[in-house]
Amino acid sequence: MNINSAKFTISNTDVNKCPQEPRHEYAFIGRSNVGKSSLINMLTSHKKLAMTSATPGKTTLINHFLINDQWYIVDLPGYGYAQRGKQMQKQIRDIIESYILNRWQMTNLFLLIDCRLAPQKIDLEFMNWLGENEIPFSIVFTKLDKLSAAAGKKQIEKYMAILQESWEELPPVFRTSSADGRGRAELLDYIEELNKLPLQCDNEE
Repeated sequence: MNINSAKFTISNTDVNKCPQEPRHEYAFIGRSNVGKSSLINMLTSHKKLAMTSATPGKTTLINHFLINDQWYIVDLPGYGYAQRGKQMQKQIRDIIESYILNRWQMTNLFLLIDCRLAPQKIDLEFMNWLGENEIPFSIVFTKLDKLSAAAGKKQIEKYMAILQESWEELPPVFRTSSADGRGRAELLDYIEELNKLPLQCDNEE
């Protein structure tokens, strides 16, 4: 898939104010500082489309980007940022859960995982919550450039082995690096295939 245009559309905290037209949406989420904005910029070949920051926890809104005038990339707030106060943490959690549970246009959720880290409790719990709510999601390992090819392969295999202990079927897995563009073609090809599927409106009986 070629991305010919990518433009910011709207930011908000209320899922009911998200774009209402029937377009496929692909949401990206992960713990703070996982490289979400950098990945979105890499996928779209727009260095400043999604705002990147050295400070974790900066994204606190639902951000919509219209791609090729046909479908959306959605940048969701990062979760698990301990330095947010309890009230802000709850607000962010409510925003995330409201979008994921109520947004019928969301075709797939891409869950970003830093490939250098062992499985984190907060990520595993989030995956379990997605499974319990039958949310279609994929795992995107980020920052593969930070490890050698052998170390990256071994780290991901260990991670997936742990998931297999509690999951009967594993979600699709992508290996990426925003620094060298690794995984871009695979992710966009996957989105292209999903775009061919009809949207299932939640209002249909």
